[in-house]
Amino acid sequence: MKILIAIIIFSAIILIHELGHFLLAKLNGISVTEFSLGMGPRLFSVQKGETRYSVKLLPLGGSCAMVGEDTAEEELPGSFNAAPVWGRISVVAAGPVFNFILALILSVIIVGFVGYDPAEIVEVQQDSAASEAGLEAGDVITEYMGYHVDLAKDLYVYSYLNSLNEGDTVTLKVRRDGETKEIQYTPDVSVRYLLGFNRSDASSMTVESLIEGMPLEAAGLQPGDTITAINGTEVADGEAYDAYLQEHPLSDEPVEITYVRDGLDYTATITPQEYRTPVLGFSYNLGYQKANGLEVLKYGTLEVKYMIRTTLLSLKQLVTGGLGFKDLSGPVGVVDAIGTTYEESKSEGALMLWMNMLNMAVLLSANLGVMNLLPLPALDGGRLVFLIVEAIRRKPINREVEGMVHFAGLMLLMALMVVVMYNDILKIF
Repeated sequence: MKILIAIIIFSAIILIHELGHFLLAKLNGISVTEFSLGMGPRLFSVQKGETRYSVKLLPLGGSCAMVGEDTAEEELPGSFNAAPVWGRISVVAAGPVFNFILALILSVIIVGFVGYDPAEIVEVQQDSAASEAGLEAGDVITEYMGYHVDLAKDLYVYSYLNSLNEGDTVTLKVRRDGETKEIQYTPDVSVRYLLGFNRSDASSMTVESLIEGMPLEAAGLQPGDTITAINGTEVADGEAYDAYLQEHPLSDEPVEITYVRDGLDYTATITPQEYRTPVLGFSYNLGYQKANGLEVLKYGTLEVKYMIRTTLLSLKQLVTGGLGFKDLSGPVGVVDAIGTTYEESKSEGALMLWMNMLNMAVLLSANLGVMNLLPLPALDGGRLVFLIVEAIRRKPINREVEGMVHFAGLMLLMALMVVVMYNDILKIF
């Protein structure tokens, strides 16, 4: 069931994208030879006028094939290149624009049912730097470190992707009683001592992964080892481990770790490593408030804005190295993510299940719109670059050169998709 729903959502988003190209092509007198949902061999199709409407075997994709779209033909009536340049620009841009329109419609529905999440301060830690700077519960954050904040999720994503360093100055703009106030402070620092491992879940003491450069890795522990005691005190499970740390917090004093590997007991003496993290000193709302009247449209629009900005922030992190290649997902990863969201949402009731499904559709539709507008060959954005240059020069760039650029871009894109799909499959299995 979850795979079917995932495919339906993904296919609907692709269909809307291609529908944008199709409708604007018809409006500009461009002949469409085939409008298809899916890729690969046709399952069935029907011919209506000049256009064949097809459903193909692989449901992850679609196309709107126009006469002369990838050739140098200009004289042929009804061909893509025979249309005025601004008409062609509207045809190419229509796919991403329709994705944004779909995202807006779905966001308005979600906000109408669920509401919106203001970035409102719910608690300020007593005697913290934030408190001394004048931050108060009830303040609504409108700007964080120069980044405009519309919703609580804006603040969450930006702060996640741009972590603070010790000594940084936090700058905030908050709305209080209808007025905007600016607040600045240097965050307090939390000092912890860590062994450097991750568990599969809170109840387990089996090492799932080791943090590079941390003490347990240096001591030779490996994923799959199970920690059974600290300084001679048995820690049978995660609860016992947490209770031990509550009573005996780690410090810069060495501790003896007992662990099991392949049924044999081993010990290692380890000195925990100091880990310092800036602490903002406040918590903010992560719940939702009801939207009324025109607020539904306003906050629906802000939801789409959030999705677009999040995509752009993620791309920036990918380019600057904040995110790695392993963080990319293709169609297989997307379908898996939708399926996982479906499974995790079933226990929350039918309304929240479908709101989460619609939210995934908003994210994917906005993401597809942004990605297609990137000025890269073979993407809509790459085609728009050539068309805008043509509009400025009042004559086209050599069609054969443009075709070769897009073909090379398509080959690189297909190679990237294969690698990303392989990466998705590895993550699933």
